[in-house]
Amino acid sequence: MTTFGTPLSPHATKVMLLGSGELGKEVLIALQRLGVETIAVDRYENAPGQQVAHHRRTITMSDPAQLKALIEAERPHLVVPEIEAIATPMLEELEAAGTVRVIPTARAARLTMDREGIRVLAAETLALPTSPYQFCNSLEELQAAIDGGIGYPCIVKPVMSSSGKGQSKIDGPGDVKTAWDYAMAGGRVSHGRVIVEGFIDFDYEITQLTVRAVGADGQIETHFCDPIGHVQVSGDYVESWQPHPMHPAALEKSRQIAKAVTDNLGGQGLFGVELFVKGQDVWFSEVSPRPHDTGLVTLCTQNQSEFELHARAILGLPVDTSLRNPGASAVIYGGVDAVGIVFDGVEEALRVPDTDLRLFGKPESFTKRRMGVALARAADVHTARDNAKLAASKVKPRKA
Repeated sequence: MTTFGTPLSPHATKVMLLGSGELGKEVLIALQRLGVETIAVDRYENAPGQQVAHHRRTITMSDPAQLKALIEAERPHLVVPEIEAIATPMLEELEAAGTVRVIPTARAARLTMDREGIRVLAAETLALPTSPYQFCNSLEELQAAIDGGIGYPCIVKPVMSSSGKGQSKIDGPGDVKTAWDYAMAGGRVSHGRVIVEGFIDFDYEITQLTVRAVGADGQIETHFCDPIGHVQVSGDYVESWQPHPMHPAALEKSRQIAKAVTDNLGGQGLFGVELFVKGQDVWFSEVSPRPHDTGLVTLCTQNQSEFELHARAILGLPVDTSLRNPGASAVIYGGVDAVGIVFDGVEEALRVPDTDLRLFGKPESFTKRRMGVALARAADVHTARDNAKLAASKVKPRKA
């Protein structure tokens, strides 16, 4: 794609995002800065991305008929999945028919929308190091898998979920039913299937943002951002920072694994590859074919954020993954269950040196829903982390 039209004209370059949360919102803004006409699709009205896009559409994206009807009506040049709960077989059908191009590809969207497809690809097809795992269709199968070799402690996750929803750690037999019930409640699509993983005694985990973009010779090139460290609570990211210090051998292995996975998935765009690291050993965990929540930190660290990188890569434009300065992010939770909350303390938060905020504009708050993020840049990661957490702590969401 080398010619760009004018938005809202017959020659517009049109991109449709399937899923328009806080990550999709930043991608939409990056696309609009490049003169792209944007269509924000979500399952609920007034999603963050819908508030900034040229067009907003609300459908059940896991419904094949609704998805097909919308894409055929809008005829976008690109369809960009931003969440898991999408009727990906329909995307494959439309892509095969030449109706639309899916980012990075419809196959990649299908494989990565659930943990089963991508784990089988990584562990069995590509023979990459992963934790021991088994898929289970019932509480009884889960218990049998644990007793049969997975052992305690272990991690249970729905095969399809995001941001840690439905994920829990099992330390003993008394936790198994609670973990199963939690996974059933937290999955994007309720179909009674989980993955149970043996626990890896890792030193830390990172996100290796990996970009597949068109080079000057027209061939796909792979680019890497500096590694992102993060803290997760119950599988949900609460803090991230960049760069995360790594042994050179571990960094090289991380990038080899990331390249192997993304080469197989193909297409163009940014991928968030999650990895466990212990010393010089690295294990593959998961991959998302789109910007990653831990990568929000790149809004204050890189010359081009992960959202700008994704926008440029999918449009066939040059990318720059270089680091500008160390930085950190810290999540701002809703704290309350309410519609149309207000935020106190924004001024105090922004008085913390070298900080910024993103308040996502989600119409409904939940106690543990991510409603915003504090960003801090500094000369070193330690200072940036302290300042990001301090700024986040000063923002107080409340009922209006």
